Amino acid sequence: MNNLADTVVVDPGFGGGDKQQQAVATQPQDPSIVVPPPATKQSSALKKTNRYRSRSLSASSTDSFSSASYTGSSEDGDDVPPREKVQKNTKGSSDFCVRNIAAQHAFGRREIEIAEQEMPGIMALRKRAAEDKPLKDAKIVGCTHINAQTAVLIETLAELGASVRWAACNIYSTQNEVAAALAESGIPIFAWRGETEEDFWWCIDRCVNAENWQPNMILDDGGDATHLMLKKYPTMFKLVKGIVEESVTGVHRLYQLSKAGKLTVPAMNVNDSVTKTKFDNLYSCKESILDSLKRSTDVMFGGKQVVVCGYGDVGKGCAQALKGQGCIVYITEIDPICALQASMDGFRVVKLNEVIRNVDIVVTATGNKNVVVREHMDKMKSGCIVCNMGHSNTEIDVNGLRTPDLTWEKVRSQVDHIIWPEGKYIILLAEGRLVNLSCSSIPSFAVSITSATQALALIELFNAPPGRYKSDVYLLPKKMDEYVASLHLPTFDAHLTELSDEQAKYMGLNKAGPFKPNYYRY
Repeated sequence: MNNLADTVVVDPGFGGGDKQQQAVATQPQDPSIVVPPPATKQSSALKKTNRYRSRSLSASSTDSFSSASYTGSSEDGDDVPPREKVQKNTKGSSDFCVRNIAAQHAFGRREIEIAEQEMPGIMALRKRAAEDKPLKDAKIVGCTHINAQTAVLIETLAELGASVRWAACNIYSTQNEVAAALAESGIPIFAWRGETEEDFWWCIDRCVNAENWQPNMILDDGGDATHLMLKKYPTMFKLVKGIVEESVTGVHRLYQLSKAGKLTVPAMNVNDSVTKTKFDNLYSCKESILDSLKRSTDVMFGGKQVVVCGYGDVGKGCAQALKGQGCIVYITEIDPICALQASMDGFRVVKLNEVIRNVDIVVTATGNKNVVVREHMDKMKSGCIVCNMGHSNTEIDVNGLRTPDLTWEKVRSQVDHIIWPEGKYIILLAEGRLVNLSCSSIPSFAVSITSATQALALIELFNAPPGRYKSDVYLLPKKMDEYVASLHLPTFDAHLTELSDEQAKYMGLNKAGPFKPNYYRY
């Protein structure tokens, strides 16, 4: 199919500003605004304020922190912007843009191989479906976090017959060595740790608008690839067969598009699938919140007072983990059902202003905007740690801290001291972006569950006969949820009990499932 030429109609960056994911309620700009030309070489994010000073890193602080990779190799000290480099892989291809392919690809390959050992479900799916090639002729634009675990998903999709092009959904979570390994293997990937705002959109655009390549599927995390294609290449967007979205923010965007009548293709909401919700949101965050805080601040948890904003699955995981380490945990909630759950689990439900002066750690996990604002941070005690576990980077009002009266002091990668005139300071992690993907690693097993869910959703939408799915947002079929779970059971040597014919008839079930109705709450 020939590429379609679309006129540039809008800047997909919503008019600039801090970027990892935009707030749920953010609306696109006026369509008359034209996308600006690529910027010239930009300096680092330190230019965001004129009162930003950097403390030299000691060997101990470098060693104790590994930024989203196990060895800290993502921070390689190379100051030459990747877009200004001329790089090729060993096959002679230059259809990628990463930090340093020559120096990092070998180590990145070892990282991916380690992740594969802890991702039994997605590897089993790869083995079972590789011969059938269910994604043959699929051309997938991917915009997700890029680390060793997502690399396993990307290479699985390629094994299943798909042609893929990939960019990062977060400017800080990319493992440079993994991106280099993917580029070396021939995957067109455009991502590096520490992208600028303009770099971020340029990378996604390079994935969408490629020579002799027409995307027909989107795998998104936050809705940015969907948004860019819809606003900048509307004709191309109409030819997409399906969208798979895995984040709260991206799902909200899809429902907004659907409600406004602007969603012209079917979309699969995997964020609310049972396997993703319980295992990625609950169990993964339960482990990664501790890892993030410990790696970035060396904090001792016992006796600390912590407030967790939001008691959804992410908030539940964080609160339980911190309580298990001896923290005194408070919860803020808007939902009476979640608030009742928190109370029954032994947590005190409060308003943020009631405890903000006394807490040692603040964790946001709502997916909303302006949950923690400058007024709150003015009241925090010196040394309070502030971080975000929700998807959006708007939960903490970081822009409210970029004022002339405050000084930013960089103490480690992704760790800033924000200093008030009287000498008080707070510790801000990852500039309010996802702390577990910016300041630690995440459990590969949990990502295996999410990755298998995403892969099955792509297979379902791509192979669905015409008419099965309309231009709307759908949940993953229950049967697929159960299949994802079954792929991971052999790891635990778990043996399922089988229904007899009489039992199946009594319950009104098929012996092969699904075993629960769609409204069942696990």
